[in-house]
Amino acid sequence: MIKIYTDGASRGNPGNGGYGVILLYKNLRKELSEGFRLTTNNRMELLAVIRGLEALKVEGLPITIFSDSKYVVDSVQKGWIWGWQKKGFKGKKNMDLWKKYIPLHLKYKPTFQWVKGHAGNPLNERCDELAVSAAMGNNLPADQGYEAEQNG
Repeated sequence: MIKIYTDGASRGNPGNGGYGVILLYKNLRKELSEGFRLTTNNRMELLAVIRGLEALKVEGLPITIFSDSKYVVDSVQKGWIWGWQKKGFKGKKNMDLWKKYIPLHLKYKPTFQWVKGHAGNPLNERCDELAVSAAMGNNLPADQGYEAEQNG
């Protein structure tokens, strides 16, 4: 089984933001993070999941994603994304990211487990540290999808 822990953070909403990911498989561990100059917390939560799945090198293993984002977990577990997709994501935010997520979901078929944020879960806390640190970086790149969404 592959476990993917994810978290996103933004300093202001919108504001500087970042994500943190920890991938665990057997005795292997990989950490990922990236920051952006202007984004939202929900985008970073979803991008963390996407980047975690994109980092996988094998298919066919069970995958569980641990996230403290009700936005992401409920959107997938309750099937909302499929209704949004059928309606062309009309009126929905983060369409660019959901369109990146859906093929990854179909390929890997992950399950989600919601974890309470800032509640002492060491891996969730580490993801938060990675996300916050990334959001505080210098010369952060643009979140192209967010800026395009804002500019209509």
